[in-house]
Amino acid sequence: MSIIKASEMRVIDRVLGMESGYVLNFSDRTIAEFFLDELNIDFNDERFATNGTSKAKRLRTFLQTVDKGTAARTLRQLLKYRVSMYQLSGQADDLPNADGMLLEVVARLEGKMAGDDGGRVPSPASVPVPIEALKSALIALHDLAPQPRGYAFEKFTTDFFQAYGLQPNSPFRLVGEQIDGSFKFDGEFYLLEAKWQGPRTPAADLRNFHGKVQEKASWARGLFISNSGFSDEGLHAFGRAKSIICMDGYDVWTMLNNRLPLPEVLDRKVRHAAERGEVFCSVADLFGIKS
Repeated sequence: MSIIKASEMRVIDRVLGMESGYVLNFSDRTIAEFFLDELNIDFNDERFATNGTSKAKRLRTFLQTVDKGTAARTLRQLLKYRVSMYQLSGQADDLPNADGMLLEVVARLEGKMAGDDGGRVPSPASVPVPIEALKSALIALHDLAPQPRGYAFEKFTTDFFQAYGLQPNSPFRLVGEQIDGSFKFDGEFYLLEAKWQGPRTPAADLRNFHGKVQEKASWARGLFISNSGFSDEGLHAFGRAKSIICMDGYDVWTMLNNRLPLPEVLDRKVRHAAERGEVFCSVADLFGIKS
């Protein structure tokens, strides 16, 4: 039985331009070199030619016969190549949501159910993430009065994380402080702060939330979601190398609009923070999405 669903193969065909037998801009020679250099795999192995010898047919057969981990790793490498191909050519991407489309397939292949190693729990393939429903719920928040909108935003964030299987807890109150929720990602527990307010979030709010996180267990981390975003002065004053990461409303919309899986977004934000020390980098910049 194939590990790639027919609907997923149609996505792969479209993103990698395989409808006419090609794979991106690879020649027979360069795709063999790519697989050997990046994946240590012989793309010309006769096993992958059982359904035809074109590059696209070989790749389809390969993806249908290897294990999920190898398929996911291959698609990630091909997506990286696709991004660099457009960057080097200077041409506009004719499929601007390609990252999200292919990463949804990768997330399903890499997904682990609750209790598996890492605690990363993408939504089961049988229960697709309700992208359009989440987008509609986010848009509807704009029509609410400030106080009910704040509570509705907290509920939205709970539904948001639940849709991607990140085991969210609803808001709870401790002595002297309010926590807007928590979730589990890659084996780490994150406290959540969710704000919907007019002005951009200042350094004082970031420091306050960071203090809440630091008062918990040493392994606790935090995610601050501010619909209005964060002021440049606030981010500068807050500083670098903290145990929280940040997301704004435009990040959430960009993620949903481009079908970028939330675990992938969090992974890139965490990596950026680890490598650069910056608590905020937009999803558009992390994924090279042009407005």
